[in-house]
Amino acid sequence: MTASLHLLKTPLLALALGLTACSANEQLTQVDQKSGVNFANYKTYNFMDEVARNDSAFQRSSTGIFDLKYAVTQAMERRGYRKAAQPDLWINIGLVSQTRIQTRPGDFRTDALPQYIGQRNYHWDARDVPVGQYEEGVATIELVDATRKELVWQGTTTSVLPKVRTKATKQINKAVEAVFEQFPVQPK
Repeated sequence: MTASLHLLKTPLLALALGLTACSANEQLTQVDQKSGVNFANYKTYNFMDEVARNDSAFQRSSTGIFDLKYAVTQAMERRGYRKAAQPDLWINIGLVSQTRIQTRPGDFRTDALPQYIGQRNYHWDARDVPVGQYEEGVATIELVDATRKELVWQGTTTSVLPKVRTKATKQINKAVEAVFEQFPVQPK
């Protein structure tokens, strides 16, 4: 059975894939929190060692790590946390971008000719047709209890990054806000 016929037999999977491909501005956000943690007990934060994370490697790149750091700083300060050298919470951030290929389903009537496989075994082979490419960014924000040295909260967001730098900055800010909407402490 071909893969395309298998997808037709699983309509929920086909629907999910179709909805994912529909929106270039779609954003996926996921948050995980350690149970039993009272975030009101934390008052200060800071970012994990910049040298260990090698922020200098990002200074001339367009990855947006500094935009992410700024957006997280703003989100934390709106919630009443202040930056300190010896914080209650360490923040570890990460930003990864990857070029993705956008495709559309192939149509055997217009995109493919019958192919010969073996003796008298003709079949129609409709493959996905590439129509463009885009950058997908994944930002991760981790909060670590400084005393116990354990992860207490993590937020991850995946989004399509615009090619224009100023629009990418706005997208990062929007993504961080979406993650922090699920943070246990709301803005003051």
